[in-house]
Amino acid sequence: MAKLVSKTYGDALFELALSKDVMKDIWDEVTAVGQIWKDNADLESLMEHPRIDIEEKVQLIKNIFEGRVSDIMTGFLVTVLEKGRASELENIFDYFTDRAREYYNIGVAYVTSAVELNDSQKKQIEKRLIEVTKYVEFVMNYSVEPKLIGGMIIRIGDRVMDNSIRNKLNTLSRTLTGIQLN
Repeated sequence: MAKLVSKTYGDALFELALSKDVMKDIWDEVTAVGQIWKDNADLESLMEHPRIDIEEKVQLIKNIFEGRVSDIMTGFLVTVLEKGRASELENIFDYFTDRAREYYNIGVAYVTSAVELNDSQKKQIEKRLIEVTKYVEFVMNYSVEPKLIGGMIIRIGDRVMDNSIRNKLNTLSRTLTGIQLN
């Protein structure tokens, strides 16, 4: 249900930003408002409090954001509140961000290596990913997992490229296990 809510509202905001030709501005506002929302847990709690009237919540949101963000964003926040979906705002913004990245052909890559990579290696990996994918830019996330022994695992969306020594050893082990000796 939560995914459906974030998709529905995220798609609505995305389509509105696209139709008004303000995608970049709305994306910037989604990032800023999302950070404010994350940094102020009390604000989210207040917006979900059952004893506070919806009119008071709407007025509070207007007082905080009106004049600081676009009318589109303020109206969107008010709509989310009025529909009782304040608890889903973070997921909605995450969904919108994913769609905006796809729109601008910006990929998100997760690279896990056995050892820490230096800046030169990171640049080479990003350059190679740009060459072999449809993306023109990447948001790169690096982590170290010594259990890989060597090599790396790269995940982009639901695609995984496992070029680790651990994976190669596991594959070799399965192959050798399947060999019948006479």
